Amino acid sequence: MPPVATSPSSIRRTPGVRRGRPVGPSALAVAAALFLVFPATRPWGDATASRTAEAFASPAWLISHLSGALAFALLLPGILALRQAIPAGPGAGLARAASGATGFGVSLVLLYFGAETFALHEIGRHALRTGEPVLEDLVGDIRMGPVQVAVFGGGLLVLAVGAVLAAVSVWRSRRLPRWSAVPLAVGLVLYLPQFFAAPPVRVLHGGLVAVGCLLLAVVLWRAAGSSSWSTGTSTGQGSAEGAVGGGTVERVSRPTV
Repeated sequence: MPPVATSPSSIRRTPGVRRGRPVGPSALAVAAALFLVFPATRPWGDATASRTAEAFASPAWLISHLSGALAFALLLPGILALRQAIPAGPGAGLARAASGATGFGVSLVLLYFGAETFALHEIGRHALRTGEPVLEDLVGDIRMGPVQVAVFGGGLLVLAVGAVLAAVSVWRSRRLPRWSAVPLAVGLVLYLPQFFAAPPVRVLHGGLVAVGCLLLAVVLWRAAGSSSWSTGTSTGQGSAEGAVGGGTVERVSRPTV
């Protein structure tokens, strides 16, 4: 039976993958920059009561916290790319678990970021507009309410677990440099404790997470560049799957006229 030609329009892609563009590694590279921008541009005036309103109302408050929220969101396509880079064999199950934990953890963290970013910004603007002092009790309730602490703290812990699972999966897989996911894992494990540190330490920690994201991005870029297409035909149908930026592309054969 003659082979069936495959048209370019018949390519189906998994989410987060573009032909020729490694989305996962690119997302990690952008996240690297944003994880550093977050603490570096964050106003730290809320550490003193006299400057709290000014810090909350500053445009830099919005810019820094939105950068942090986007950085966390971009972790997910990066870890999904890692899972696609380890599709089978040792470490594959851990990579799948890491992607699930990362998605869940990011969802929880972003819920808290919304209140921290917008609610406190409006409280600061109101205080500056009316001349009234910032309601410290209200700020404390927004930040440290039991539900808020459970959601944010739990999200960061789940993210840390996901990062450790990702690092162990890379170590066991032998498909990527064994150490390549360790710096990111260390940075995310330390993310919750660093909130109790001084601003310079928090900026340094942002740099650590940025380095971890960038290292893993470079490794995944190189893995995507070294991947190759495989093709096959069977009873008039063929498929090809190739890793592109940590994702897969499935080619479905259709007759062409």
